[in-house]
Amino acid sequence: MLRKLSVIAAVAGLLAAGVAGQALASGHPLPAKKVEWSFDGPFGKFDQAQLQRGYKVYREVCSACHAMSLVSFRNLGDKGGPFYDKKYPNSNDNPYVKAIAKDYEVSDIDNETGDTIKRPATPADRFPSPFPNEAAARAGNGGALPPDMSLLAKARTEGPDHIYSILTGYVTPPAGLKVDPTSHYNQYMAGDLTSYWSGDHKHVPPGGFIAMAPPLKAGQVTYDDGTPSTLDQQAKDVSAFLMWAAEPKLEDRKQTGFVVLIYLVLFAGLLYASYRQVWKNESH
Repeated sequence: MLRKLSVIAAVAGLLAAGVAGQALASGHPLPAKKVEWSFDGPFGKFDQAQLQRGYKVYREVCSACHAMSLVSFRNLGDKGGPFYDKKYPNSNDNPYVKAIAKDYEVSDIDNETGDTIKRPATPADRFPSPFPNEAAARAGNGGALPPDMSLLAKARTEGPDHIYSILTGYVTPPAGLKVDPTSHYNQYMAGDLTSYWSGDHKHVPPGGFIAMAPPLKAGQVTYDDGTPSTLDQQAKDVSAFLMWAAEPKLEDRKQTGFVVLIYLVLFAGLLYASYRQVWKNESH
């Protein structure tokens, strides 16, 4: 009986392996590249200089298509933000934030006429969308809807590693892969390329298609701090910035968690000492 069960288990294992092999062969993205971020770990913090560079990449490249509608300009000057200055505890008073906001225009209503107008943004305003509506966004991007970047780094399982990998994952399609003129091959994009692959279907290329053309190239952004503007550097900087945008209170959360852990350790010690004192003369 045990021998029969062993044979059945072995056959089931082989079948499962075969199914897994077929699923793997049908196409899959490469795992995201692992990047060492300054904000990793329980004591990690954002690199303010990197956040400033990342904002510049977003402003000069990404904001042409991607909104960041959950982030207000004043958040840039909050503690831990790219333009935080302790001289301005109220980020609405931060001159850097004010100057950045004035570069944008937001929709508003004229109080006297009731007409829709455009006015310079203030620190209290949120980042405006580059398109008036979803239809316009799709029309300007070949039918694809550019995702809002407010929470993008938290919405992806691999976080900023995923964003960095996508930005640096554009490669020449392998021979035998048919790519639509409106699509681009990316090794880190999820997708199934089986139906587009004329080669051996046991060796389907990893990755998938993405509507966005490669957005970055070396020298595309000039950094104010003199950092070399390589494609890799731009991708890292904007990925870090988008992580901050998705979780601007990350540093506060880590500090609070550390204090709570210390409190729990001290409380546990006090509780144990009290237990020993109360029950020291009792038999157990």
